[in-house]
Amino acid sequence: MLNEERVILMTKMASYEEKEGKKNVAIGNYFRGDYIGIQVLKSIFCATVAYVIGFALFIFYDFEVFMQDLYKMDLITFAGNVLLWYALTVVAYGIVSYAVYSYRYTKTKKSLKVYYHNLKKLNSLYDE
Repeated sequence: MLNEERVILMTKMASYEEKEGKKNVAIGNYFRGDYIGIQVLKSIFCATVAYVIGFALFIFYDFEVFMQDLYKMDLITFAGNVLLWYALTVVAYGIVSYAVYSYRYTKTKKSLKVYYHNLKKLNSLYDE
C-alpha cells in the first residue's frame, strides 16, 4: 500500500536531486578550506589572464604613442605601477571570490543537511 507522506517526500527529494543535488553533492565532498582554496586559485588565475589581456589591449590601443613615450618614461616606475595595479586587481578579485565561494559552500552544506535529514526520515518511514 502506498504511503502518501513517503511519496511526497520521495518526489521532493527527486526534484532536489535533478535540479541542484548533483552539484551540491560534488561541492559537499570537499572540506570547506579545500573547496574555497581551489575556487580562489581558479579565480586568481582568471584575474591574471584578464589583467594581461586588458593590459595588452591598453598598450596596443595606441601602440605608436606608447613606443614614442617608451624612451621618455622611467621604465622602473612604469613597471612598478603595472605590478601595483596587478596586485590590487588580484587581491580585490581574490577577496570577492573568497566571500562568494564561502557563501556558496555554507548554503550548499545547509541544503545537503536538509537532504540527508529527509533521507533519514524516508528510511524511518520504510521501517514502519
